[in-house]
Amino acid sequence: MAKQKIIYGFHAVASRLRRHPATVHELYVDETRQDSRMRDFLALAQAAGARPRQVAGQRLNGLAGTSRHQGVVAQVDEVDLRVDLDDLVVEAGADLLLLVLDGVQDPHNLGACLRVADAMGAHAVLAPRDRAVPLSPTVAKVASGAAETVPYVMVTNLARTLRDLKDHAVWVVGADDQAADDLFTASFQRPMAWVLGAEGSGLRRLTRETCDQLVRIPMFGSVESLNVSVAAGICLYESRRRSEPRAGSAAP
Repeated sequence: MAKQKIIYGFHAVASRLRRHPATVHELYVDETRQDSRMRDFLALAQAAGARPRQVAGQRLNGLAGTSRHQGVVAQVDEVDLRVDLDDLVVEAGADLLLLVLDGVQDPHNLGACLRVADAMGAHAVLAPRDRAVPLSPTVAKVASGAAETVPYVMVTNLARTLRDLKDHAVWVVGADDQAADDLFTASFQRPMAWVLGAEGSGLRRLTRETCDQLVRIPMFGSVESLNVSVAAGICLYESRRRSEPRAGSAAP
């Protein structure tokens, strides 16, 4: 029997209804919300075969464990996104694009990283088991459905995992604000894995030393650092921009 969990928020629950409607066992909505967003959501739920139960906001707070549920809570089966990393590397081949998070322990940051990883077509997000936040309802809400599509792989030893990736010819690039090379002029190889640390602390020493290459994101304003999810989006986008042919360009 599949393990069940609670998810909440319009994006997270709507994504589940679209992708895996059979896994939604109970759906609860705020009985006081009558706005257009709720009406659209209820139409989606009806089309997916779900029967929402209208309940008081206090009950939704108790189910979600927070008041930030937007009036939508669901009890669902966990979707198994577990992957074998070696198999994933082999199957993706030269197209492989990974996001590796070193020391990111805020659930909002993880959710946002999963979201940009999904948007940029990353095959998985990796993190060390002892320095990372697990998937949670908060992560799923911020991820806006990406927690249902992007495998989140927690590894025992990050440096060893990076070395294993390198043994598979994966080019490991770390984002470091002290690096000599900058993102827009550095040369990259594919398949590749981007490694980012938490804002402020950055990459750990051993993680930094394990990377094949370090690059910095050029900063043109007054701020000195970026949130990890923003930095991840920039790095992944630049990788994708270089690998995708421009619209209207001739095929090589």
